[in-house]
Amino acid sequence: MNIRIREKLKTLFPVTKSWAFLLVLTLISLSILGYQYYVLYKNNQAQQTEYTRITNDLHTHIQELETSLATAQHEKVYLENSLKSEQLRNNSYEEQIQNISSTVGHLYKLSQTDRELLQKYSNVYFLNENYIPSTLSDIDTSLLQRKEKGEKIHTTIKPYLEALVRDARANEIPLSILSAYRSFDTQTTLKTSYKIQYGTTAANKFSADQGYSEHQLGSTVDFTTPLNGEALSKFEHTSAYTWLLENAHRYGFILSYPQKNAFFQFEPWHWRFVGVELATKLHNEKKYFYDLDQREINTYLDKIFD
Repeated sequence: MNIRIREKLKTLFPVTKSWAFLLVLTLISLSILGYQYYVLYKNNQAQQTEYTRITNDLHTHIQELETSLATAQHEKVYLENSLKSEQLRNNSYEEQIQNISSTVGHLYKLSQTDRELLQKYSNVYFLNENYIPSTLSDIDTSLLQRKEKGEKIHTTIKPYLEALVRDARANEIPLSILSAYRSFDTQTTLKTSYKIQYGTTAANKFSADQGYSEHQLGSTVDFTTPLNGEALSKFEHTSAYTWLLENAHRYGFILSYPQKNAFFQFEPWHWRFVGVELATKLHNEKKYFYDLDQREINTYLDKIFD
C-alpha cells in the first residue's frame, strides 16, 4: 500500500471511529425512543380501550336510568290517576255519608218533634181531647195582662215568645200576653160560654170548636195592650199590632187569621209559632199559613226550633 495512502487512512480512522460511535449512539437512542413510543402507544391503546369500556358502561347505565325513569314516570301517572280515582270515590262516599247523616239527622229531629205543631186546624184538622203538648212551662208573669191568672206555653217556644214581648217593650211598644195554652176541656167551656153569650152563629165566627183550636197546641197566644185589656177588637189600631206585623216573624210567629180568611173573623191579636224559617218565608212572600199546602208546611217541621 502506498505510504501516502496509509497515512491518509490513519488520519481518517479517528474520524471514522467517531462517526461509528455516533451512529451506534443514535441507533441506541432511536431504539430507546422507539421503545418509549411503543410503551406510550400501548398505554394509549389500553387507555382508549378503558375509555371505550367506561363510555359503553356509562351509556348502558344511562339507558338503564332512562328506562327506570320512564317506568317511574309511568308509575307516577298511574298512581296519580289511581289517587284521583280514589279521591273521587272517597268524595262520593263522603257525600253519601253526609246525605245519610243528614237524612238520619232529619229523621231524628222529626222523631223528636211534635208533628201536630205545624198541622192545619180551624175546621181543617182535628186535635183530639187527649192531646197535650209534650211539655209546658209558665210564662213570666211580668209579661202577662192578667198576672194573677197565669198562662202556659210550649216549653221550647217560651224563649221565643218572651224575647218577642221583651224586645217590643224595649222599643216602647206596650205589648202583653192575654192568653196562651188552652186544653181541650178549657176550649169546650170557653166555646160554650161564647155560644150562650153571643149565640152559636156569632161565636163560630171568632172561636174554634174544641179540637180545632190552635191554642191547644201550646204554640199560640192572644196579644193585647195594657190599655186595651180584654177589648181585643181595638187591637188592630194599636202600635203593638203594627210592630207585630213587621217583627213577629223574627221570633217565629205568624198571624193565623188575617182579613178575609176562610175560617174566622179577622183576629189581629191571634199569633201562632211556626218557626223562624217558615214565618220569615211567609212574611217575605206576603203569604199566610193557611195559604200553603200541608205537604209544603211539613218540610219545615224539622227546622221549627232552629
